[in-house]
This record gives sequence, structure tokens and C-alpha cells, in this order.
Amino acid sequence: MANKRNTTEKTMQAIFFSVATASIAILFMIMLFLFMEGLPIFKEVSVSDFLFGKYWYPTSDPADFGIFPLIIASLAVTALASAIAIPLGVMTAVYLAELASRRVAEIVKPLVELLAALPSVVIGFFGMVIVAPFLQDVFNLPTGLNMFNAALMLAFMSIPTITSISEDAIYSVPTALKEGSMALGATHWETLLRVILPASISGIATAVILGMSRAIGETMVVLMVAGGATMIPGSIFDPVRPMPASIAAEMAEAPFRGDHYYALFATGIVLFLFTLLFNIIADQIAHRYRQVGEASL
Repeated sequence: MANKRNTTEKTMQAIFFSVATASIAILFMIMLFLFMEGLPIFKEVSVSDFLFGKYWYPTSDPADFGIFPLIIASLAVTALASAIAIPLGVMTAVYLAELASRRVAEIVKPLVELLAALPSVVIGFFGMVIVAPFLQDVFNLPTGLNMFNAALMLAFMSIPTITSISEDAIYSVPTALKEGSMALGATHWETLLRVILPASISGIATAVILGMSRAIGETMVVLMVAGGATMIPGSIFDPVRPMPASIAAEMAEAPFRGDHYYALFATGIVLFLFTLLFNIIADQIAHRYRQVGEASL
């Protein structure tokens, strides 16, 4: 019996190790392909001109391959979407986990999770048909397809992920911690702010990471509603073109293994590095908050 159990454990370990190794290998091959197809552009243009050039005209003669407006657009849209999604997502999670009645929570949470399953093209279509004319009329804008519209749609996509994972993290705080705090005379709000949130901050940080990771790499929504202008925005109502939108819009028309083709892959490298850096920073923040939460308990 013991031998059979050991054999089963070793088999399962081998299976999980194989799956993990395959995942890492696939990721490495994708990264290798990305760098192989993107680095040749730097034979034609320097790294500094590529990263900080203000003009993106890949079909002109001579071509301009400056992606600085694309970088600024990606960072600005993600930052604005984060400013909208994080407070709303976390507050909704707190309401569902601690303030709403069980009947309300059982109805609202599945609806929130259902929103996360909406295809991005549907959200982009909603932004084009409903939100864009509304913004154009209310703010008297030349176009409703702009950075603010894109940020709203990305926040709409991120909120369900942030809410669902944060709610699970808050709900998983041991009941003994809550009861102990209230037994010492703390009110419900004091317990929520000083015990429950610090104990669940690591899970909330993870929720924010996942939500914003989806936002920074999203393609279809920003392609449809951001406006598509390769310019540095002067306000949140200016049209922009983030890096994913530029890659998706131009890859089909770029000559294979031409400078334009290589420049788009190099843009993908920059997007990959930004996403990697974002996740590393977010992981460090989550780790620090985890330590703070454990210390506060």
C-alpha cells in the first residue's frame, strides 16, 4: 500500500513538473521569437531614436520609427484605467464581503463575475456606439474615441477581476480575528479598516496585479475606442494609440521581414518588458504589504 502511494505521488510530481517545464519552455520560445524578429530594426535606427522618437511614420520615405507617443499612450491609458478600476473594484469587494446581506451578495457576485467573461470586442463595440457619442456630446469634443473612453472600457474590464479576487481574499480572513477585534471594543468599521483589510492586503494586491496586467496588454478595446492617433496626448480627451493597438492595426500590412515588420516586433519587445517590469514591481509591493499585514496582526 505504501509503495503504491509513493508511486502515485512520484507520478503526480512528474506530471506537474512536466507541465510547469512545458509552460516555461513555451514562454521562453515566444520570447526568443519576439527578440529574433524585433532586434534587426536596430540596424536601421538607434535604440534611443526608437524609444524616444516622437514620430511614427513607417511608410514614409525615409521612414520614422519613434514609438515614444505609443509608450506614453500605453502608460497614460493604463494609469487612468487603474485610477478608476482599483477604488471601485476594492470597494465593491469590501461591500460584498462585509456589508451586503447574504442574499444580495449571492445575486451580485455572479453578475460581477459574468462581466469578466464578456469578450473584449463587445466592450469595445459598446465604447464605440454608446460611450463615444455620449462623451462627444457632453464635453463638446471633436471625437468620442479618445484616451478617456479607452480608460473607461479598460477599467470596466478590470473591475470584475479585481472585485472577485479581492472579495475572496477579504472573505477568507479568519472569523476569529474579526470576533477578537470586536470583543476588544472595536466597531465594525474599525475592525474592517484595522484588521480585515491589513490581513487581506496581499490578496487585494494580487487582484490589482491581475486586473492591471489585463489592462496594459489589452489590444481590441484600445484599437476600437482610443482614437488611433500617434501623438503625445495633451489631455485625457485626446485620441491616442497605445502599443498593442499599433501592432494589431499595422502587422497585416507590414511587408514580411521588412523594416516596418521588425519595428512592430520591437514594439512588442518594449511592451513585453514594460509588462514584465510592472509585474515585478507589483509582486514586490504585494510581498511588502504581506509582511506589513502579518506584522499588524
